[in-house]
Amino acid sequence: MALLSSGADAKSPKPKSKAAKATSTPDKSESENPSPEWQVIKIGSRDYLSTDNIAKFYSLTSATDATGKSVILGNERNQLQFTLDTREATVNGLRNWLCFPVVGRDGKFLVSRIDLAKTLEPQLRPHLLQRTGTLHTVVLDAGHGGFDKGALSPYGNEKTYALDVVRRLRPLLQAQGFKVILTRENDVFLPLELRARIANQTTDSIFVSVHFNATSNRDANGFEIFSLTPRGAPSTSDDALALTFVNMQEGSLVDTSSFELSTAVYHSMIGHFPEFDRGIKRARFAVLRHTKIPAILVEGGFLSQTNDSKLIANPAWRDKLAQSISIGIDNYRNATERKQRPMLAADYRGQSGNTNGITLLDLAQPPDRIEEPSSFGVISINPDTSSTEEP
Repeated sequence: MALLSSGADAKSPKPKSKAAKATSTPDKSESENPSPEWQVIKIGSRDYLSTDNIAKFYSLTSATDATGKSVILGNERNQLQFTLDTREATVNGLRNWLCFPVVGRDGKFLVSRIDLAKTLEPQLRPHLLQRTGTLHTVVLDAGHGGFDKGALSPYGNEKTYALDVVRRLRPLLQAQGFKVILTRENDVFLPLELRARIANQTTDSIFVSVHFNATSNRDANGFEIFSLTPRGAPSTSDDALALTFVNMQEGSLVDTSSFELSTAVYHSMIGHFPEFDRGIKRARFAVLRHTKIPAILVEGGFLSQTNDSKLIANPAWRDKLAQSISIGIDNYRNATERKQRPMLAADYRGQSGNTNGITLLDLAQPPDRIEEPSSFGVISINPDTSSTEEP
């Protein structure tokens, strides 16, 4: 069955008949016409699909809470939570930031077509993504360097911690059979374009940039991860949904693979750590924009927050962070090459006997209220917007 446009690096068979064609597509260069299973609902210039339609296609049970503001779709393999008028969703226990808010029309929850193709499909059916070769090389990029110290804490700075993490990560990946290239081996400054150029000179490879966060909000803490924003969509930090991002910014031929890489790594990170889940996000950071291979940017906590900064300063904690990233990369390889279902955060926590609040709900009876943070170990806050589009 054909899905609505999963992008250039996903399988999208042609529809069965001309009647199956949608009236419009978000991006003609990356979109295929929908199959008869889909009923596209047009609101303004944007295409949507109802959660009922999504549930039917993926064989999910649907339940709406008593408030009528949240819906959960689920089966024994996947679970999704959507809440009206917000870009925050939960997919298999972790926060996801949608490209566009969920809207309500005629009693239905509507998810944007681009989110179905670029956010949901890579997580619900990763085995259908097309591959080009095997994964041999990992390019590790330690953020900042030289005169550019990055974020600061009383215990150290971002450039030093990032380099330490990639140095710890390298032998772990080599032990898994990967060739590993570091964009910088020492405390030197590298322009962002040069980092991407180093990555683009490799083949059968992925790019992982390691950073640590900072913000004026001293309470902000936890992990987040980024891949490139799809063409035709705003970045997570763009709360205004600015038309300049929607209409003018380029996408990538491998943005779906990049997103799948980010989810595989992030599930491992959150599965191995009790750190606050800030979510799987989108951005047009320079190192993501200019990189032509699957690329992600990891934010490993906040140097501006007291508890996070103390943890980051601990070499044993940084070693564990490196281990979680390496396991996530291997998880991605297993999914892409061996067609194995990617491990989820709950799977990692189940191995250690600690579910840490991530549970799947029983949908036999609609719960009274399913948007409560305790349902998924998620706290509903707005995404931090202090990050720029070029870190």
